[in-house]
Amino acid sequence: MDEPWNAVHVLALKLEPAWRRLPDEARLQDAVGFLAAADAAAERVRTFTYSMVGLRADADLLFWRLGPSVQALEETAADLLQAGLGRSLTVAQALMGLVRPSAYVRKQTTQEQAMFAGERAAYLIVYPFVKSTEWYLTDHEERQRMMNEHMRVGHQYPMVRQLLAYSFGLDDQEFIVAYETDDLVAFQDLVAALRATEGRRYTVRDTPILVGIHRPLAEILALLGAPVAARVRP
Repeated sequence: MDEPWNAVHVLALKLEPAWRRLPDEARLQDAVGFLAAADAAAERVRTFTYSMVGLRADADLLFWRLGPSVQALEETAADLLQAGLGRSLTVAQALMGLVRPSAYVRKQTTQEQAMFAGERAAYLIVYPFVKSTEWYLTDHEERQRMMNEHMRVGHQYPMVRQLLAYSFGLDDQEFIVAYETDDLVAFQDLVAALRATEGRRYTVRDTPILVGIHRPLAEILALLGAPVAARVRP
């Protein structure tokens, strides 16, 4: 039986500034090689690309990926980092987790756990999330009550979709929290509302927050300094 596609990977990459000073032809060759590696990787790992150019000091490009195994994520990431432009990219942030059934939700809605299907929204917001020990030592019924409040607030913002991946035991954070939306104002309103819920008391860490703008990889490469679209597209 085929392995389920449940391994989630957030890969944020930083471009070395010296690359932008290379001759135009060298940058184009690097970009074409990187784009070819990304196309090959996308045959094994479901991949969406986001620009972070100028949005953070530590990252320029974000890959949002879902694979059938951690090995597939590892091998395709290695291919990216060895190809063309990849040799001038540094891993700024890497988060890994698994999509699993929620302990608090009996039936998922189309707003939840659907961020690798359908059309992509304009923005992806993703961050690591850690809860306190006190949360896990609290009675399950009490945790369910607080999570019900959390979910009621979230359902007031149907324009924001969410995915939660479980990282405990596999990465430094316990969860990867990701949101997708076309409306950043509505997303900020959602965040403000969630911070007023009781469950917020148990949050230990929810940074760094990575915000990416959804773009095809060729467009992102043009923003980085290599307009490859004309070179690789008829």
